[in-house]
Amino acid sequence: MYETGTRRTRLIRLAVGAAALTGLVATTGCGAADMTKQASPYANAAGARTVTLSVQSWVGAQANVGVAKYLLEHELGYRVDTVQVDEIPAWDALSQGRIDAILEDWGHPDQEQRYVKDKKTIAPGGDLGVTGHIGWFVPKYFADEHPDVTDWKNLNKYADQLRTAESGDKGQLLDGSPSYVTNDKALVKNLDLDYQVVFSGSEAAQITQIKQFAKQKKPFLTYWYEPQWLFNQVPMVEVELPKYTDACGAEGAEDPASVDCAYPTTPLQKFLNADFARKGGKAADFLRKFTWSKEDQNEVSEMIAADKLPADEAAERWVKDHPEVWKEWVS
Repeated sequence: MYETGTRRTRLIRLAVGAAALTGLVATTGCGAADMTKQASPYANAAGARTVTLSVQSWVGAQANVGVAKYLLEHELGYRVDTVQVDEIPAWDALSQGRIDAILEDWGHPDQEQRYVKDKKTIAPGGDLGVTGHIGWFVPKYFADEHPDVTDWKNLNKYADQLRTAESGDKGQLLDGSPSYVTNDKALVKNLDLDYQVVFSGSEAAQITQIKQFAKQKKPFLTYWYEPQWLFNQVPMVEVELPKYTDACGAEGAEDPASVDCAYPTTPLQKFLNADFARKGGKAADFLRKFTWSKEDQNEVSEMIAADKLPADEAAERWVKDHPEVWKEWVS
């Protein structure tokens, strides 16, 4: 799971709207959260065996929180509160101690500089173990029929086939929520592509649209990302954009409208409130140790989003099936 500075490092991850998550806060990815209303009163409270976790709007991040919540409560005896908050406001909340941890960050260099390096109110929590990547994708059935569509230089050739009512006389590039940070409008303009970026409104709405296209075997071009469980149900092939370079990334960080290269891959990171990192005991140790694979995350995400299981039930199933993965987290 944008059009502000947040994902610029990727340039940078954009992630994603929301599937319902029972047991956590249901989210839609729309707008910034008001932390004065949503922050847990127990976050960072001295002596309290309570942990407050930020819940981002995309289902992969919700899977992280679901499993962490389940293990903290059932294995370590903590109470876990969750707060729905957008990406950049989550850094402010973490710095203030309104939340204790962010479990999936796709790269926010400005916030890292301010809070981790300068103010030292946030501490790195280590790798999540999952590498994130954003790109443009077409369905495999369309790529099999038209192999050259996977090169961006040929996209204009297929714009007519990718038109929709929403995109008018241009091809449609389907995005998620307009609140996400994306480079897609800049890429369309700077690569001189005959396409219109169309926002579905959320990750859930985007998934619904992709599934509808796939059911009817219609061609589509979409902004999408890995890890994501939907690849299990709708195989997609990435369109190769101009290669990402550090120079392009640095220029884009200064001027997002200048971006003309692909999104980079991003090792996803965890961050802890600095006081919680020092004083959070077993809970803080557990969150630092929490590291799993793309396959693990997708397994839980698919149970939540596709199978419609409550988050606690999806987490419990995964925990029972994979003790070899999580046992060392609670040791």
